[in-house]
Amino acid sequence: MRLAGRTRLGFYPLPLPEAEGIRRFLAFPDKQCCALDPCVGDGAAFAEIASDKSVQRYGVELDAGRAEQARAKGIEVVHGNCFDVQCPVESFSLIYLNPPYDFEISEGKSQRMEKLFLEHVYRWLKPGGILVLVVPAKRIADCTVLLARLFRDIRVYRLTEPESVRYGQVAVFGVRRTRQEIDRLRDAEIIQGQLWLASVEREIQEHSPLSLEPDHLYAAPPSGPVRMVHRGLPLDQIEDLLPKSSAYRQASPVLFAQQADVAGRPLTPLHGGHVGLLCTAGMLNGIFGDGEARHIAHWQSVKLVDKSEEEEDGKTIIREKERFSNELTLVFCTGEIATLK
Repeated sequence: MRLAGRTRLGFYPLPLPEAEGIRRFLAFPDKQCCALDPCVGDGAAFAEIASDKSVQRYGVELDAGRAEQARAKGIEVVHGNCFDVQCPVESFSLIYLNPPYDFEISEGKSQRMEKLFLEHVYRWLKPGGILVLVVPAKRIADCTVLLARLFRDIRVYRLTEPESVRYGQVAVFGVRRTRQEIDRLRDAEIIQGQLWLASVEREIQEHSPLSLEPDHLYAAPPSGPVRMVHRGLPLDQIEDLLPKSSAYRQASPVLFAQQADVAGRPLTPLHGGHVGLLCTAGMLNGIFGDGEARHIAHWQSVKLVDKSEEEEDGKTIIREKERFSNELTLVFCTGEIATLK
């Protein structure tokens, strides 16, 4: 995952039209049933998927702001890491799982998060309960062993919204097997299921998209209220107490060092190279001018590629040469923006 994705804690929400499509494939009982999203985010997609009035919704979210947004949508949210949450096994009627698309971030650990989340939460699903797994098609191969053995009536659908196509996402539906069904399962059936799931990436275009008229309806069983307990560190409390710690006070001058002011005239005149270094170092950024000419100046270094073509022995040879140049962006008080290269 890119750094920008990690700063968002892997939050890439499912587009609402896809959530509406998933909802059409689900049927909820007249009695109360419980549904879980272990990566609930702001809760928008999950609230749509589990929108039936008989559904009691639960979620887990690492980000405090998104946890509050999910609570505002009527979801009972545990703020913390899903792997620090304890829950009675076989409690939920439905689990909607759209985990971070990344590897573990620790030394000596390289498993995919999609697999780890599935291994952690599947046991919370009741036999006969419904799993909805949204992952990139190429990551289903990491989950084939568990899916083929523990779930039946598995169907895979392509997601067609632009953001979903960008990540090659699919929605996997399945029903958790009972213990008796698992015991009666033959090895050949498990292997056949694994091979079929592993082929999803290669044959993704052959799978149907989520349609207005579902070709199969997944009925969630009833279930009672669930008690979820977070055994991890209290992240909000730690964040509030951190600025008061002695370690933080010692490290803050380094972590949040103030930019030094530079004043005075140089001893000798500056040549072009000196000026370029000062510009790209940000030491000539600031506010300049008066009246309508007042503006903000921001310098940066940009890489340019010069291309040239040469004819040699009847062939056209394209040569590329990289070089760096300075770029100045000016924002005037009138709203006009100019970029000088």
